[in-house]
Amino acid sequence: MNRKINQVLGAIAISIIMFNSYAEEVEKNTVVKSIQSDYQNWSLFAISHRLDKKTLRAILANEIAIKAVKQHQMNPWTNGSILTKVVWKETTHPQWSQAIVPGAFEKAEVMIKDAQKYPTMAGWGFGYWEGKKLVMYEENKAKECFACHQMVKDNDYVFNAPVFP
Repeated sequence: MNRKINQVLGAIAISIIMFNSYAEEVEKNTVVKSIQSDYQNWSLFAISHRLDKKTLRAILANEIAIKAVKQHQMNPWTNGSILTKVVWKETTHPQWSQAIVPGAFEKAEVMIKDAQKYPTMAGWGFGYWEGKKLVMYEENKAKECFACHQMVKDNDYVFNAPVFP
């Protein structure tokens, strides 16, 4: 009798472990899908390929940022402009080894122009998307982001140029 109880308890424990593993995988995929769906109405602003990090990036822009581009108001950017960098690991196309294509989703980060809220960083706030939730970086991480963007100070701290005129 004890052996049967131990077998049943063992099977339950294994099932719980397997379910938790499955649930974590589903949650990761759900996060990626929700991030992509959050941006479905945003426009492509730019693309980039970071050789040092071996990543491909699509930079998407909200409506305010797109309007700023069209009106050539990008230096400085209009308050309310949001640029989101969606990042994938690079990989090669399985049937065409010369082509570098997006691989595994890595992250999605954001820059928000709000001169009143972020005066110490030239009006830019930095954060990331966690599923559908926008999370702004704590002060030290935001300062780290801003420090990297110093090299493009003359472009109002934005690395990329729009892919459209």
